[in-house]
Amino acid sequence: MVLALVGPDDAAVRAAQQFLGAGAWDDEAILARHQLLVGQSLGEPEGMVIVDGSGFPKQGKHSVGVARQYCGALGKIANCQHGVFAVYHSSAGHTFLDRRLYMPQAWFDEAHAPLRQRYGVPPDLEFMTEPMLALQMVQNLVEHGHVPFRWVLGDETYGADPKFLDGVEELDKCYFVEVPVSTRVWVGEVEVEPPGQGPTGRPRKDPRVAPGTPPLQQVRRIAAQLPPQAWRRYVIQEGTKGPIEATMAFLRVTRSARKGTPRGPAWAVFRRGHNEKGEETLKAFLSNAPAGSRHGELARLSGMRWPIETVLEEGKGEVGMDHYEVRTWRGWQHQMTQTFLAHHFLVLMRLESKKKLRR
Repeated sequence: MVLALVGPDDAAVRAAQQFLGAGAWDDEAILARHQLLVGQSLGEPEGMVIVDGSGFPKQGKHSVGVARQYCGALGKIANCQHGVFAVYHSSAGHTFLDRRLYMPQAWFDEAHAPLRQRYGVPPDLEFMTEPMLALQMVQNLVEHGHVPFRWVLGDETYGADPKFLDGVEELDKCYFVEVPVSTRVWVGEVEVEPPGQGPTGRPRKDPRVAPGTPPLQQVRRIAAQLPPQAWRRYVIQEGTKGPIEATMAFLRVTRSARKGTPRGPAWAVFRRGHNEKGEETLKAFLSNAPAGSRHGELARLSGMRWPIETVLEEGKGEVGMDHYEVRTWRGWQHQMTQTFLAHHFLVLMRLESKKKLRR
């Protein structure tokens, strides 16, 4: 941008880099204002917050949070930074809401202390998993109240963490997440005994399922036992060449949390497909949506991963999300915030163009 607006001025280029990487401006206040504007332009009560991670390939060791870890941009383990992002989606469009830089656990050892100090990592920062970073963003969105939403969506990275699901439910929001097919649940409702005196006289701190309850089962085994009439074709997405359909089944289950503790009723949603070799595949999802939810709505939610994939692709391809040379903690936050503003600006331009076409 400096080269285009000012020309080949080395001092101006360095000043822009310093503004981004070391500037003391408060991007949290800017981000809060951005979320308010997103709520005004795209907000709907049935809106969705979709969470996902994305990698930024890096060379060397001199970028905050860099490590050898899975990099989605490359599809393999590689040297990279990794961010966790929250994207908003409604019938009006989709754009970024929030971000967190994932700091690998190794960065919190004594050997990395000089690097943490050099790159401005907050001294009180503690290690957090990707699902906990995502939950923190969702909690902040609810606390600030700038963006209306009902649903929280994520892939199996988030669906595999009971703390993430519990946290979303405690916010009075509906989660719809993919889960590993090895996830274990109880079929139907189960009788739960509250904490109290155990049969041996020792008190129980947690609720438990009543004796005689059938054991937990993996969702892939449950899907394999469903009768043929349980499976039907549903539209999961409107593609460029017409509706995209999938074979799906739905079942009410009771979710299990840590140590086999029952966590209340949920929907188990199963979706059949085929891989590149023509072999049948199975995807499984869990949702705390109400028991009366329509199957067609749940089917549609299973196909709603594309907005965050689209936004990340547009961020990196259109507004320079991954085109940065900053190494500091503050610089990374600033770069992402400016990316969000630029992307939302383009979304607003798109909405304005649609309005003009309808006139």
